[in-house]
Amino acid sequence: MKRVGLLGGTFDPPHFGHMLLAQEAMVACALDEVWFIPVQLPPHKTREQLTEGELRYTMIKKAIEGEENFKVIDIELEREGPSYTVDTVGELKTKHPFYEFYFIIGGDMVEYLPKWERIDQLLHMVTFIGFSRPGIPFSSPYPGRIIEVQGIEVAFSSTAIRQRVFEKKPIRYMVPEGVRAYIEEKGLYQGNGTK
Repeated sequence: MKRVGLLGGTFDPPHFGHMLLAQEAMVACALDEVWFIPVQLPPHKTREQLTEGELRYTMIKKAIEGEENFKVIDIELEREGPSYTVDTVGELKTKHPFYEFYFIIGGDMVEYLPKWERIDQLLHMVTFIGFSRPGIPFSSPYPGRIIEVQGIEVAFSSTAIRQRVFEKKPIRYMVPEGVRAYIEEKGLYQGNGTK
């Protein structure tokens, strides 16, 4: 049975922190692949200007180029309205009944899980991989359904990268080169800063 990690997010833009999460989840949990799932409309985040889905999808493709165990799927970009993980996982399990799915989340999301849409249903469909941060207690509301993995600390975010582009500062060592070149080519993040 293929073991697949699912990593959802806005990926606006994708950066080396996302790649590290995927890599460490693969190693710690013996995953065969990690699938990146850019969301259409995240239910728990609001930002005035989310970059168009097709552009974010292309940036992830460029970020994972050459990584045969990483894939990007557009399952949520094809859906209208907010993207709920339970719907995505349900659809994937129908398409791939013999795959075992793991959902990768940052440590900050672990405590937030009880607020996720239909979380009880989701817990029967997927095992969570939660990344803990040094010095921050890891408290799981669902013992046995969340695998704790020690994360490698990355002290920057997509928000910080967007702000740096807006301020015309370099991002070369924060994102894969293909992503950096694509941001420049498309003129992304030049007029909206951290919005």
